[in-house]
Amino acid sequence: MAKRGELPVEEHHVGQRHLDRVIMLSDGVFAIAITLSAIELKPTLVAGHGLWDAWARPLVLYLISFVLTGGVWLNHRRMFAHLRDIDLPGTALNLLLLAFVALLPVAIRFSLEHMQDDPQAMQAYFVGTAATYVSAALLWAYLAFVARLAPDLERRIALVWLLRLLMAPALIAAAGLLQAGLAVAAGGAAVVGVGLAVSRRWIGREAASG
Repeated sequence: MAKRGELPVEEHHVGQRHLDRVIMLSDGVFAIAITLSAIELKPTLVAGHGLWDAWARPLVLYLISFVLTGGVWLNHRRMFAHLRDIDLPGTALNLLLLAFVALLPVAIRFSLEHMQDDPQAMQAYFVGTAATYVSAALLWAYLAFVARLAPDLERRIALVWLLRLLMAPALIAAAGLLQAGLAVAAGGAAVVGVGLAVSRRWIGREAASG
């Protein structure tokens, strides 16, 4: 009888260990990003202005960032719950996503500091958030449809999740383009976002009825 230290390491055990390490790193980055987003809020009282004037914009932007970052984390948690393994390209794409997640507090800080003097400073926030969701969509597209590391998940459900991830950056891009004064481009991005939302809903109903 082999001793515990002499038992062979099976391939699926190795894959699970890789997956566990990726998940631990990811959760840590998400937690730090959300915490730093709150730390970056530094409302300043200005003479002649009330407390609400100092807190309003920073707090609203933080709440939006919390919801968006939390949404990425929820999607990330759901995606990785269905994986059997993680490979090198999947790990690299996950690191790309984490890079954008870690940059979100910086984009928030920049927007908060400069949006009073230059409204275009908000573009850093829009670009950073949209890039985060696009990288999440790329990650899921690779994991589910290229590497097929979630073979037990129905393809239509995986597609619904992908459309949901793509819908967010389209709508965020629409808001950013509108804020930049590009109404036509903003309308186009909004149409794409609505189209993705309708497609997601239709495919979701088909998956539920099938």
